Amino acid sequence: MSTFAFEQDGETRRTSRSFYRGANTNFHPTDASLDTPNFVDEYVMKGWNPPERFVTEATPIVAFGSCFATNISNYLHNRGYNVLTKRDNKAYVTQMGDGMVNTFAILQQFEWAWLNKHPAVDIWQGKKGEEYGYDENIRLQTKELFDQAELFIITLGLSELWYDEPTGEVFWRAVPADAYDPARHKFRTASHAETLANLRSIYGLIQRFRPNAKVLFSVSPIPLTATFRAVSCMTADAVSKATLRSALDEFLLTHQDEGKLFYFPSYEAVTRIYRNQWTDDRRHVRPDVLTFNMKMFEHYFCSPGIAESEMMDAYNHARELDLLKGETMRNRDFVAEAEQRAIKKEARVNKRLEAKINARLEARRLGREEIFAERARLKKLEKTIATEDSRKKSLKTIGMRAIQAVVGIAVLDSAIDWAAFALASF
Repeated sequence: MSTFAFEQDGETRRTSRSFYRGANTNFHPTDASLDTPNFVDEYVMKGWNPPERFVTEATPIVAFGSCFATNISNYLHNRGYNVLTKRDNKAYVTQMGDGMVNTFAILQQFEWAWLNKHPAVDIWQGKKGEEYGYDENIRLQTKELFDQAELFIITLGLSELWYDEPTGEVFWRAVPADAYDPARHKFRTASHAETLANLRSIYGLIQRFRPNAKVLFSVSPIPLTATFRAVSCMTADAVSKATLRSALDEFLLTHQDEGKLFYFPSYEAVTRIYRNQWTDDRRHVRPDVLTFNMKMFEHYFCSPGIAESEMMDAYNHARELDLLKGETMRNRDFVAEAEQRAIKKEARVNKRLEAKINARLEARRLGREEIFAERARLKKLEKTIATEDSRKKSLKTIGMRAIQAVVGIAVLDSAIDWAAFALASF
């Protein structure tokens, strides 16, 4: 087979040349790749890093979408950046910015703020099911935020959604239990086409009302807590994320040359680099992995940002903890396996001991039964002997009485005979 040589991670490798490799051939990282100094640049951000950093401390930022958007907002705010959605206001993108997890809910906020368009029915609720109406003052505060923003950071969360069937309007989250109406409230998964159309509408409104603003999209790595589909949550989550990521990728490809649209690969950085990236609930990202993601964003997008060395320190720290957690889990599994072997061995010993004890108890039981049976036999024999002795004694008594009777009769006969002789003599 014909092969050709290529460089990866400073090493020369060979692979098949049966097919044309194209102008861009970027290989998937190996385990060795994870330890290379240019790993993030080469395997994570390649093709996505902006030509120059554009987020300054003065840049007005609006960030909302899934709960991962909150992490970015908090980090940038704490680092001194101008995050408008961290200010004290009543806009829903501030109050519930991490609860608008589907593209329909995100689009609703842009349409409400700039077009004064809102759903025909009340379908906006908070995290506790409280009603969020269509208050004009809150709409104007939302519009003010959007009108000031020079950067929109939008994080997409999921594709599963509940909607009002008569109107087709989509809920932010699920339907509150006390408001659920089975006749009109339905569940479905947004399609690729719907998601793509919503992304185009969102970007179109931003271009119309904030033509100089930049937009940065990301996909939240946090999986579904549960699915309303009749399939396993893991498989439903895979479809949910794939729908978002594929639609977003198609959308980005059609606008890649405009210089105002960007993608931050937080989803891939969390799900594809680490092996033990989750906390114990297997949903939330470990703090060290999250910190690396935030520093990666600051290094590539913010000015002055941070040095690459600081970002790589965060990456290496997260990687060390990842390996340590993996080792800890393996040790725990080894200990657990050793404990299981010890438990099984103890169970076998106890089983043999129990068998011996049961055998001894059974032998004792049989011995007692034999003793009881012998005692019963002896008692029966004694009773039989006693009965025989009594019978013999009775027979002896009868015999003596018969002899006595015979003797008496003989004496009587003798007496009669003598009397008769005496009478005859006279």
